[in-house]
Amino acid sequence: MLTSQSKGVYAIAPTPFLPDGTLDEASISRMAEFYIAKGVDGLTVLGLLGEANKLVPEEAVSVVKASIDGFKGRPVIVGVSSPGLQSMRRLAREAMDLGAAGVMFTPPSGMRTDEQIATYVRQAVEAIGADVPFVLQDHPTVTGVVMSSQLIRRIVQETPSCVMLKHEDWPGLEKISLLRRWQSVGEMRDLAILCGNGGLFLDCEMARGADGAMTGYAFPEMLVDVVAHHSVGNRQAAQDIFEAHLPLLRYEQQPAVGLAVRKYILQKRGAIAHGTLRAPGSSLGSEAIAEIDFLLERLSGHDRSAVI
Repeated sequence: MLTSQSKGVYAIAPTPFLPDGTLDEASISRMAEFYIAKGVDGLTVLGLLGEANKLVPEEAVSVVKASIDGFKGRPVIVGVSSPGLQSMRRLAREAMDLGAAGVMFTPPSGMRTDEQIATYVRQAVEAIGADVPFVLQDHPTVTGVVMSSQLIRRIVQETPSCVMLKHEDWPGLEKISLLRRWQSVGEMRDLAILCGNGGLFLDCEMARGADGAMTGYAFPEMLVDVVAHHSVGNRQAAQDIFEAHLPLLRYEQQPAVGLAVRKYILQKRGAIAHGTLRAPGSSLGSEAIAEIDFLLERLSGHDRSAVI
């Protein structure tokens, strides 16, 4: 079960599809084994980059079941964000019954005031159940919902089942520092902080006190190594690995085509059978593929895992 002491790397898993756009359940198991081999601590499915909005409810449950079965007893977090609380409740309860470690949600677009957001979180917890540990996703660049550090502290203090923050504010390093400062002086209870932002700021986020990463870079072992080196105080080694991957990491974070880039690399690495995005979705042209292959070749001079 997810707790406020959880840490490490939770890979955001894409949803694999066959070339005709149907769900590729065989690749879900294959992908889970890939992430186990790369040393991740947990898996997050049906996130914003899991194309969850393109799945019908039955498919979403299939993804959850196949991921939990394939990840072999390791923690799986399920994204349950939904405009409707009843839909959220149904998926959350089904996911927990299947063995999920917890769920993740973010307040929907349109929430503007602290009171609106705090009220929504209370209602969401009532819907999914106060016994379900959840991750509060703070992702204003996508949702438009701005949560201040003070609001996050309020939610954490008022809601015992909030055990983790997925930090994706940008820039948001000061937010991490402030939350950790409050914890250190007893003004906020313990809270796990895993960071997204595509991993682009993981080096600095770890230095500010984050517990790890929750993102979906196609080389999850890089994220694992950066977190591991920071955990033992070896920031120089963490920085060396991070900087070697930075050009490819940056390329993968392009708006609109980023998920297509990630799926292309994961297919090349054998994690999934096809790089298909379910329509509507972007595809890669020959020039983009050539650029990715060039970056992979460059990376292979520093990291042999990039030799594909």
